[in-house]
Amino acid sequence: MSDKMFENNQVTIMGEIVSDFVFSHEVYGEGFYMVDVSVSRLSNFADCIPVMVSERLVNVKESAIGHFVYITGQFRSFNRHEEHKNRLVLSVFAREFEPVDEPEEENAQNQIFLDGFICKEAVYRKTPLGREIADLLVAVNRSYGKSDYIPCICWGRNARFASGFTVGSHVQIWGRIQSREYVKKISETEAQKRTAYEVSVSKIEYLE
Repeated sequence: MSDKMFENNQVTIMGEIVSDFVFSHEVYGEGFYMVDVSVSRLSNFADCIPVMVSERLVNVKESAIGHFVYITGQFRSFNRHEEHKNRLVLSVFAREFEPVDEPEEENAQNQIFLDGFICKEAVYRKTPLGREIADLLVAVNRSYGKSDYIPCICWGRNARFASGFTVGSHVQIWGRIQSREYVKKISETEAQKRTAYEVSVSKIEYLE
């Protein structure tokens, strides 16, 4: 896999493992497992980020809950078919998975860089308090002709700027991965609590 494909989707997180390793799938005899990593924000809130890791990088047979880890990799997506439609599932694909000492809160890392293309018309809106928000869906190329589709959220000036992007616009984005809980209405009598993942944008550039 070419380094160029890794350059356009770069993630670095440092946080605490808060779940056991759960088998996901196998590729050519190599097992991949999911694990949740909690990354603190300065606001005392923590983002719980799903990470996919190879059994070749870590001992998946032992619980690592409570251990701290430094991860580099990519933010990836795939479509899971459920309830008669496709649902976008996001996780960090780990290239490095290294144990670390407990980081100071101000040193907790959660950074992402994306170089991709707007693939859906931006949704611009204002909160009841007048704060500007723009939701973007960015397609980032991956090897073997695949792409990852990453939801991004912009605020304030960035939202105003991004609201003018057209489908196909080439952009670069810097920010962090955030988790957000919401309630999905399943039927008239049933609702389900779910977690959404997106990139909170701190800087965005439009490329000609």
